Amino acid sequence: MTTIFGLFAVVIGIIDIRGRFVGSLSRMYSRIVLWISGVKYRVVGVENLDINSHYIFTSNHESAFDIPLILGGLNFHIVFLAKKELKKIPILGWAMIVGRHIFIDRYNKKKAVLSLKEAKMSLSSNPRSLIIFPEGTRSKDGKIHQFKKGGLSIALDIGMDLVPLAVCGTAAVVAKKSFALNKGEIELHIGKPIICSHWKGRPTIELADHLRNEVKAMKKTWKESIGEVN
Repeated sequence: MTTIFGLFAVVIGIIDIRGRFVGSLSRMYSRIVLWISGVKYRVVGVENLDINSHYIFTSNHESAFDIPLILGGLNFHIVFLAKKELKKIPILGWAMIVGRHIFIDRYNKKKAVLSLKEAKMSLSSNPRSLIIFPEGTRSKDGKIHQFKKGGLSIALDIGMDLVPLAVCGTAAVVAKKSFALNKGEIELHIGKPIICSHWKGRPTIELADHLRNEVKAMKKTWKESIGEVN
């Protein structure tokens, strides 16, 4: 199924200049993955969003299953701020390229800065929502680690509002470096948009900490709802 959807996206992407149809395919694919996996999911806080707007979504990162949950749970044209190594993966990388995702070199600071500048121009000329994982990588212990400020500069520079997301329970479905799929119940919690203009002139690290605290609060609410107090 991944191969079929990926190759179809590559073909369509040749004429889909803005990547919108490829984005629709990604949402459809993600919802099918959630359905056939047998994993039950719920989205909380959809009422916080304006379907006609574009946002920069910032999420904690527990598992590879975060991606179908976010893409399937949000009815937006979303692209990722992704590491450039993904471009080299057959089919997946090709589909991401034609889907107009944004790639960044995490190991070369100068190239990373250039990539962020290109991302700002791309989002300005072709508006779409962006998802970033400010922790930088998947959490090994389930805790929400320090949010890095790099990708947040895009929001501040182009004025896109930020929306904190909390993915809950996905680590129990697919653990890091594992291909085993476990059945369970997962949730995507959506916070209220954070107006970027209110943070102009303030240190970006303060915004990163604020977003992290919002995500932690939503994750805590979910834990309390399932009877997990720690």
